[in-house]
Amino acid sequence: MQVQIQALLAVQGGVGAGGAGTGPNTGSHMEVAKPAIFNGEAGRVGGFITACRLYIKMKLRENTVEEQIQWVLTYVQGGSADVWKENMMDELESGEMEYETVEDFLTSLRKEFGGGEEELVKAAELRKLEQGGKTMEEFVQEFKRAARGSGYEGRPLVEEFKRGMNGGIRRKLMEAENPPASIEQWYRRATALDRNWRESRREEERLRKKEVGGGRPKQNTGIPPRRDPFTMEVDRGRNCFACGGFRHMAHHCRNRGRVMRRVEIGGGRFEGNIEQIGHLKEVENLEALD
Repeated sequence: MQVQIQALLAVQGGVGAGGAGTGPNTGSHMEVAKPAIFNGEAGRVGGFITACRLYIKMKLRENTVEEQIQWVLTYVQGGSADVWKENMMDELESGEMEYETVEDFLTSLRKEFGGGEEELVKAAELRKLEQGGKTMEEFVQEFKRAARGSGYEGRPLVEEFKRGMNGGIRRKLMEAENPPASIEQWYRRATALDRNWRESRREEERLRKKEVGGGRPKQNTGIPPRRDPFTMEVDRGRNCFACGGFRHMAHHCRNRGRVMRRVEIGGGRFEGNIEQIGHLKEVENLEALD
């Protein structure tokens, strides 16, 4: 049996003197990834079987069923899988066990190493999935992968999908006039809604940046803006313009009518309280506009 397996591997990967493939599997020149070594872990049996199916379909479809099974066994190594592999090879060689198709053999492999444990692992993974910051396209693909082999289907599968998606999208779909019913409808409509929402957010962000950075500049009329005479004069001491005190502004000053200050207005010197000074400054500004 070992000799047959080695011969199959040589046919699978060997090339002749001229560089061309020499086996019955050379009809396809597409590169196909080979399965990773399977050591009997229940959580990995589904991925291993999927990889084997794909490779056999693309590269070994012209080989006999026995050769296809032998090829699969070359990737079963380590752990509890070694004993099962040896028993399987002995039974195949002695003719005690025969498979009509390689799919029958893969089903037997799944039952041996997956059983109910694989379904439990898949179901636990499905129940932990949440969309979070992922796009709906990414979440749907993760959900489909976890749902495959989890035992969930129909309404329970829909409920798990609704639980895992972001709340805003779930509410909009459930409050729609015709909410989705089947899991495929939920996949399709949730993806479209999520895509539209993200596109809307990008457009709003683009317009906001345009408004902030691309506003029309103010025209300079040459006229100085009117200034409130009671506005606090800001300096390092943050003192009141009316009395020179701290921790308050001029229009809150209790001493604004009693404290006298000297200022220069219109080329002359004037002494008065803050209200008198403010009035004179307003008059001066009005005269400058005439």
